[in-house]
Amino acid sequence: MASSEVNEVTDKAIRRGGILARLYFDMQSEKPEDLQPLMVDMINNKLLKAPGVIYGSGSIDEPMKLKDVHSTNAIVTVLFNDLGALINVVFNFAPIGVDIIKPEREFSIKTGELNTVMVALSQISAEYSKYILTRVLSKDELDKVNKELEVRQEMGAKLMKRQAEDSQGKAPEEKPL
Repeated sequence: MASSEVNEVTDKAIRRGGILARLYFDMQSEKPEDLQPLMVDMINNKLLKAPGVIYGSGSIDEPMKLKDVHSTNAIVTVLFNDLGALINVVFNFAPIGVDIIKPEREFSIKTGELNTVMVALSQISAEYSKYILTRVLSKDELDKVNKELEVRQEMGAKLMKRQAEDSQGKAPEEKPL
C-alpha cells in the first residue's frame, strides 16, 4: 500500500472508532537463531491475523546476548478496528509496552461498545483463569470449576440477551436487591 493509501485507511478507521497503536514485544531464547523466525511468525501469522486488526508494520531487532540467554525486541504499529480488538491483542500477546498514536486527543466509545469490551475482558479473564487452574487443581476440583464456569457462561448469555432487549426498549422489570 502506498503511503497516501495507508493514511486514508488509517484516517477512515480512526473516524469510525479505530485505534492506531505501537506495540513493543520482547522474546528470549538460548538459541539466537530461533528468535527472529519466532518473532516473525508471531507477528505475521498470529498478531496481524487477530480479529479486528486492519494492518500492521514494524521491525525486529537483531538478537543480543543478555547473561545466559539471547533476546530480541520488535516494535509493531497496528491499526485496530476498535478498542475491543486492541484489548484482545494486548491480553493474548502480552506486549511489554503499548503507545496509543491515534486518536491523539479524546477517545469516545458508545455504551454498547463498552459493554461488549467488558464482556470480552471477562471472557478472556475466565479463559486464562481456567487455563491456570487446569495446571494446578486435582481432577475433582477441576470438574467442579468447569461446572461453575458452564453456569457462568449460561448466565452471561442470559445477561447479553437482556442487554439486547434493554437496548431495544424492552427493559425487564427490576427487583430490589
